[in-house]
Amino acid sequence: MNYFKVFLGIFVVLAASRFIPHPPNFTSLIALSFYIPALIGIRYLPALIVSFVITDFFIGFHGTTLFTWGSVIVIGLGSKYFISSIFTRISGALLGACLFFIITNFGVWSLGSYGYNFNGLITCYVLAIPFFGYTILSTIIFSMLIETLHKFRYLVIKY
Repeated sequence: MNYFKVFLGIFVVLAASRFIPHPPNFTSLIALSFYIPALIGIRYLPALIVSFVITDFFIGFHGTTLFTWGSVIVIGLGSKYFISSIFTRISGALLGACLFFIITNFGVWSLGSYGYNFNGLITCYVLAIPFFGYTILSTIIFSMLIETLHKFRYLVIKY
């Protein structure tokens, strides 16, 4: 597989899901962060990060950018432990969504808006729950789409 073609494909899918109007946190990011390294190899994780950086350049950087990029890297590196079946892959993608929630909202709390205490930390996580619903929903939808495409690819190659 040509690395540039795969990079371009990752960029197009990620950019489309980020630039087309959508509910907050409803993007292909978590599913791609999990499935790209899991299905086609960890060597494509940098292509995903670069695509994310490019789209962030246009959308705008924020105080938690490094936490967001870091969570994508953690999800991608952990994906190799969840590739044995469709159930483990979807479970791994959902675990990735949970890690994204934990890491990025810790980053939000670290900015100090909620106060540097335990109550502020809890408040930050509680207020982020509605956004987490969109993250979970988008992760499920995009994971099912990727699983379908992955299965179709094997059907086409087999016959």
